[in-house]
Amino acid sequence: MDTAAPQWNERLETYRKTFCHSDDFHVNQFQMGNKECALLWFSSMIDHEALADKIQHIMDNFYQQEEELQHDVTLEKLCRRAMPGTGYIVEREQSLLIDECLRGKAVLLLDGVKGGICIEASNSKGYRQVEEPSTQTIIKGPKEGFTESIQTNIGLVRRRIIHPGLCFEKFVLGTDTRTIVYLAYIDGIINQGVLEEARKRLGQVKPNALFDSGMLEDYIVDKTFTPFPIIYTTERPDGICGHLVSGKAAIMVDGSPFVLSIPTVFSDFFQSSEDYYQPFMISTFVRCIRYLAFLIALLFPAIYISAITYHMELIPTELLFTISSQRENLPFPVFVEAMLMEITFEILREAGVRMPRAVGPTVSIVGGLVIGTAAVEAGIVSNIMVIIVALTAISSFVSPIYNLSVSSRLLRFGLLTLGALAGFYGVMMGMMAMIGHMCSLRSFGVPYTAPFAPLYIQEHEDILLRFPLWFMKKRPAYLHSPKPVKQEGTYNPSPPRKGKGRRP
Repeated sequence: MDTAAPQWNERLETYRKTFCHSDDFHVNQFQMGNKECALLWFSSMIDHEALADKIQHIMDNFYQQEEELQHDVTLEKLCRRAMPGTGYIVEREQSLLIDECLRGKAVLLLDGVKGGICIEASNSKGYRQVEEPSTQTIIKGPKEGFTESIQTNIGLVRRRIIHPGLCFEKFVLGTDTRTIVYLAYIDGIINQGVLEEARKRLGQVKPNALFDSGMLEDYIVDKTFTPFPIIYTTERPDGICGHLVSGKAAIMVDGSPFVLSIPTVFSDFFQSSEDYYQPFMISTFVRCIRYLAFLIALLFPAIYISAITYHMELIPTELLFTISSQRENLPFPVFVEAMLMEITFEILREAGVRMPRAVGPTVSIVGGLVIGTAAVEAGIVSNIMVIIVALTAISSFVSPIYNLSVSSRLLRFGLLTLGALAGFYGVMMGMMAMIGHMCSLRSFGVPYTAPFAPLYIQEHEDILLRFPLWFMKKRPAYLHSPKPVKQEGTYNPSPPRKGKGRRP
């Protein structure tokens, strides 16, 4: 017999007081043989039909083996004899029983028996079903995206990586929320130094509340005072699986559809999982477009202001005459004109995001067209400034990861100001400061600018260019994986030339 528990009624009253006599908390008492039993559960988190079926199943099995269970009942024996199957956990500590009850499980207590049995009967209807990601859409490839259910997210990863070394380590963070966080990695592939650093940082996090992976990012990132995203965030399972097999780790937060990938380098934000589902020449072209679009979003307004203000001799004569004729009667300097249009567009973009989905895109498009046309006709801004701001805004959306587009928008205002103050010299000084800052960043000990600085020549087969998949035989060198070779025996599938065998 287990160690005697407190008096039965006092024990149940303790649980009622713990949950502050909440209206959705229920204590159902019933008799099972000669034992007083109680079922603790939250009606807002339990599937009532599933719970009723499981309790009926337990009662039926108990009475079939009543003689063996009547006189010497332990939780383990009850689970083994009367509760065959899955979804039952025995916990001895009251604090653990309270946690499990708060997570949507029913807790079965027996009079005179310490601890209880946690029964899985949570209501899955409260979770969003697997859908196509809303922030990282692709044309060719899987259409599944992570959801707010962490168990669903783990299943999406396990279905893609059939590897015995795939591990999920559990952490419980948040003194008030008790949020479940999983650290995912493939044992034998991930570098142990990176893994230990991830464990250390997660173990040191002591927040009072944790609702999303974005909140956790602030607690574990190497450097918070930077405009660049240092942790890769995605809601695509295939993207996370690609990072795991490369030797990285993933952090999943219960209640968040966005999963963190660590460590992260700057080039990760220009890569999309669709790059590996398209022919390599097409993927290379699209990837180069992304880098070009990032430079346009970052530098185009600053270059225009610098040229108009300080370096007009660099502009072709015909184009200079056209620009000058448009700006002849404008009341503001070119810097004020650019800032006015940029801030207006940022307001429109933010309004389109926050407004109801049915009218948000319409307001953004119509508002941009109407305001831009009216501003030109009123003689406040020039036509070419509207073109520059529109092209810059469109280029900022090309990045596959939204976090990078936000960074380019923020940095653009700084470079625009430097261009107005010192022309191309100011822009170049700003770029040098930005690159120097990037070189100082680390992501879980890995240089943020790798494989550019430090330079890894062999890594450039999948950075600016995307070589054929059969050519990429090794994992990224900057991750220092114990298994640097990721695929062996791959070769060029093209037929050999006449008189020559197939080259391995």
